[in-house]
Amino acid sequence: MNQPPEGSPPRQAAPLPRAKPAGLAVYKRELRKAIAKNRVEPEITFLNITAMMDMMTIILVFLLKSLSNSVASLPQSDDLNLPKSILTTEPDSEPEGLSLIVSRSQIIAGETVVCPVPQDAAQYGLEAKYKRGSRNDFFIVPLGSALQAWRDTDKRIRQAMGKDPSQSEAILIADASTPYRLLTEVMYTLGQTEFAKFHMMVLQGDKTGSR
Repeated sequence: MNQPPEGSPPRQAAPLPRAKPAGLAVYKRELRKAIAKNRVEPEITFLNITAMMDMMTIILVFLLKSLSNSVASLPQSDDLNLPKSILTTEPDSEPEGLSLIVSRSQIIAGETVVCPVPQDAAQYGLEAKYKRGSRNDFFIVPLGSALQAWRDTDKRIRQAMGKDPSQSEAILIADASTPYRLLTEVMYTLGQTEFAKFHMMVLQGDKTGSR
């Protein structure tokens, strides 16, 4: 290999050729790639209340349907003995609504024990402390409160399902020995809380039906 003579200046390297500048289209394409690569997904900082309300409505409808189907298999006991019916026709459809049980010892709305049934209910109905005024009043205050709470929920469900929200239904399950006075008070309270349709559960032969 030839070397430069001693004392001569060092040889300079040849300059590299200048790179051709990129076009505008290439610049834009590379910029889009860089933005897409460094993009950060936005965090969800809000709560969709509408979707949650729809979900809760579906759950409530499912529970109400399950409740209406389960009351038909209500077991008999010394405290609750259903009356027998002489009708032989089958009901048009499965009853839907709030199950209201009037046994020999207590009144139950859904799963809530409302009040006890006194021994002298045949003559005076429930005690005065459960009425709006005197014992002669027909409106049962704790029962009315329980019915109104259920009625408010049922109204929202009916609106969501496109049904008439102006009234609700109830399934009345009363003992065969329930006094007429007490039964009248219960039905009066139902009417005062916008329950316009009642289904009376009775025994039909060896099967349990609703009328």
